[in-house]
Amino acid sequence: MEAVVLAGGKGTRLRSIIHDIPKPMALINNKPFLEYIFRFLEKNGVTRIVLSVGYKWEFIQKYFGNRYNDIVLIYSIDNEFYETGGALKNALSKVISDEIYVIHGDTYFDIDLSSIVLVKDSMICLSLKYMTECDRYGCVEQNKSGYVKKFTEKKYQKEGYINGGIYFLRKNIFDGFILNNKFSFENFMEDNLKNLKITAQVFDAYFIDIGIPQDYEKAQLDKYITFIE
Repeated sequence: MEAVVLAGGKGTRLRSIIHDIPKPMALINNKPFLEYIFRFLEKNGVTRIVLSVGYKWEFIQKYFGNRYNDIVLIYSIDNEFYETGGALKNALSKVISDEIYVIHGDTYFDIDLSSIVLVKDSMICLSLKYMTECDRYGCVEQNKSGYVKKFTEKKYQKEGYINGGIYFLRKNIFDGFILNNKFSFENFMEDNLKNLKITAQVFDAYFIDIGIPQDYEKAQLDKYITFIE
């Protein structure tokens, strides 16, 4: 099994806390957050990871090298900061499998990866988490057949289903599209709902996003993640 981890973020909103290191290297219980993601992927049977890196990527390579336990680490270096879409497009060129898991390097969503299913006509399946008071996140709406019909912008909503930051997609997802090097993967999905036939599955599992100081501090105190072995 193979995965792409999007680990190129600068962590601008965490700069006062983590200073001059890549966001996925922010320490949680004295270990880089990225290590918890590797442990999660290892638990789910992943043996090869393509790391999409950018900002200060040398910190990541120096710390982890080319292996994490039995997982082979491949580096896809984005020195131009192509955003999530461009970075993912580059990383997919290093992928071997026809179907691949993609994970954001600043979120931990403890789902069973084998439970994510790609239906025949879909190019991508999203993992969703039910959330209340979800003003930090946009929400995802599905039809009765499980296909995504709408992405809503970030605004206060009493409840909704948010993107959990884990995707299962086909390697050729970008084939047939004329794209700039720099583009947002989230915008790409929103703009091509019908062509991609996006599906989504809801998971009731532990979720944490360290993208803002409040949630980063929460992760420091959260026994669920700090005691993961």
